[in-house]
Amino acid sequence: MLDVPLLLRGRDLPASDGGAFERLNPITGEVASRAAAATLMDAAAAGSAAAAAYPAWSALGPGERRAKLMLAADRIEASRAAFIATMAEETGATAAWAEFNVTLGAAILRDAASLTTAVAGTMIPSDKPGMMAFGMRQPVGVVLGMAPWNAPVILGVRALAMPLACGNSVILKASELCPATHRLIGEAFRDAGLGQGVVNVVSNAPADAARVVEALIAHPAIRRINFTGSTRVGRVIAEVAARHLKPVLLELGGKAPFVVLDDADLDEAVSAAAFGAFMNQGQICMSTERIVVDEKVADAFVDRLTRKAATLVAGDPRRGTTPLGAVVGLDAVERIDSLVKDALSKGAVLRVGGHANGTLMDATVIDRVTPAMRIYSEESFGPVVAVVRVRGVDEAVRVANDTEYGLSSAVFSRDVKRAIDVAKRLESGICHINGPTVHDEAQMPFGGVKASGYGRFGGLAAIPEFTELRWITVSSQPGSYPI
Repeated sequence: MLDVPLLLRGRDLPASDGGAFERLNPITGEVASRAAAATLMDAAAAGSAAAAAYPAWSALGPGERRAKLMLAADRIEASRAAFIATMAEETGATAAWAEFNVTLGAAILRDAASLTTAVAGTMIPSDKPGMMAFGMRQPVGVVLGMAPWNAPVILGVRALAMPLACGNSVILKASELCPATHRLIGEAFRDAGLGQGVVNVVSNAPADAARVVEALIAHPAIRRINFTGSTRVGRVIAEVAARHLKPVLLELGGKAPFVVLDDADLDEAVSAAAFGAFMNQGQICMSTERIVVDEKVADAFVDRLTRKAATLVAGDPRRGTTPLGAVVGLDAVERIDSLVKDALSKGAVLRVGGHANGTLMDATVIDRVTPAMRIYSEESFGPVVAVVRVRGVDEAVRVANDTEYGLSSAVFSRDVKRAIDVAKRLESGICHINGPTVHDEAQMPFGGVKASGYGRFGGLAAIPEFTELRWITVSSQPGSYPI
């Protein structure tokens, strides 16, 4: 069992009332970690700690901030073995998924470090004689980041990297499902010597989440919030932040469509679809949830996908003998199972999978899904993909867009111009042509539309999210005034 204290002002602290909560291993049911359950007093202390650290951190030159963030990236990589073991215990993740989390998490930090000198302003011509005017970007103060459990290193680091690069101090509100994993991120920053209170990590019991999050958002030092998670919770975060007039960057749920046109390379499409649908047991915001395939090639495509999916079996990730690990919890398995049963009861065809052994669920393919079935519209967030057959490009676009979500999408066609035309019509923040819906790079503008959220993480696009644009003027001659 891993013990997880709060990280405030660079110190390991218990909750102010001594409270704690346990996270259970999703496969064995044994205690994976025991974490401090922050109180409202602890939330206030986190805000005060970050606020006290902000002046010194924001005053550092960009070169010094870059060096410290680069060192933090090295510390993330140095903790690779600990991340792999902890993710397996807390979330049932495979070693391959944990490895990728560490690699991309470090890359996100290094990309952010490279942009410390990109927090720049612009000269603006003024109509007033003798006046110089410019727009200047400055850090906002304290940024609150909230990251989920499914890609804990990638998303935990992403919640902090650009805010820090821009000169802000930060608080990471750890997920209740992986407090030890998120705590490791805080330790990497502390070991890199950013300074006491520049990075703080707060964990809370599930029952206290709403109160603790509201207290953090309401803290006067908090000036920006970013949240990655479900659309349901994202709406709540946005509403609370709106009451305090605080901007929020939201990256929420998805129902990513994977469009297969009649001229697609089916072998490539199957490989990409299987990866996008089943990597990390389908528990990725970009996961392929719906395969929208032209009826001219649907039979051949589904046959090949079925054969591929049959090889993707689940097992205990600590043994490292299977491509899939565990679903995060039995409640998730029950929800996925209800979607599958609903679809089958309404005429869908189960091609492969469809059963679970505890939290171990093999890859599942459901064919001939229609809008009458819940799985057509509800996010499954599990190792199951729905195949919807369509006739022609226009129907494919209509079906792909027939969702409240709009995060990632993909189009497969040998005719790139045709695929680009389809991509332009898809209502998503991200679209990959002849590639999987699951794809991320540190420097890319990452985010969605519709119920998948707003704002962008990644590269230059993230700078406006975590800085304030100010108008500054300098007059070089006496003014002339009407009164």
